[in-house]
Amino acid sequence: MTGTGTARPLDPERGTLDKAAGENFPVAPFFLPRAWRTDLMAVYGFARLVDDIGDGDLAPGGADARLLGVSPGEAEDRLVLLDAFEADLRRVFDSTPRHPLLCRLQPTVRRRSLTPEPFLGLIAANRQDQLVGRYETYDDLLAYCELSANPVGRLVLAVTGTSTPERIRRSDMICTALQIVEHLQDVAEDLGRDRIYLPAADMKRFHVPESDLATKTAGASVRALIAYEAQRARDLLNEGAPLVGSVHGRLKLLLAGFVAGGRAAVHAIAAAGYDVLPGPPKPGKVRLLREVGVTLRGEG
Repeated sequence: MTGTGTARPLDPERGTLDKAAGENFPVAPFFLPRAWRTDLMAVYGFARLVDDIGDGDLAPGGADARLLGVSPGEAEDRLVLLDAFEADLRRVFDSTPRHPLLCRLQPTVRRRSLTPEPFLGLIAANRQDQLVGRYETYDDLLAYCELSANPVGRLVLAVTGTSTPERIRRSDMICTALQIVEHLQDVAEDLGRDRIYLPAADMKRFHVPESDLATKTAGASVRALIAYEAQRARDLLNEGAPLVGSVHGRLKLLLAGFVAGGRAAVHAIAAAGYDVLPGPPKPGKVRLLREVGVTLRGEG
């Protein structure tokens, strides 16, 4: 928002949580039990805030930095903010945190017996974003997704009390796929942050120099590269999809929504001719509902 004197959010907690409505995939849909929704929103608040710190997208005014005990002179230093955020996260587990979103998370951590590891992974991913802007191989990208995406699925399973080694393995596939899809949708935006999440080895294979990603529309080589990476994401979604059939009730519908959202996004990318440079191709509601049905029936 610009052009008014009321654009600055007064409540950093509310401003962060309000972003849930704009997410690609439902954060805590209405059909879930209230206790699950409460805890999933607490987890979302953490994940959203750490991403905002890592991307430099905090609300203006420095409220989050002050809450984390960061001086005004260091409030623009993302690594300093991430260090302070990690210190406050540790207080969730052994004392009293400072930031209201972490205060909101503390009852969830205690109620669900959550461990620090997935939260620390998300912080590590955002710290890595400050230091690494390119990934040489697909395996390097998968290692990044292990930090940036997979902890979210593990937290969903932990909050709902359904974690098993096999479910975690399938969940990791789905979360990695969703992260790759998001990267494909956001190639232009990420380049504006001097980040490229397309493996350099694949770019070389498809004869795509970085300059080709800065154009208004994608040429044939870029489209071929995006199609290749989209197929990888589709394959991961298909491998992870049996997770949906391993659970029951409303959790099954939630997980089907995650898989369906990824599949619908891949379809939108394909429908755009794999030209993601003008902006993120987004799936329509009809396609999303169709994919939910296919996923629930186990036909994908």
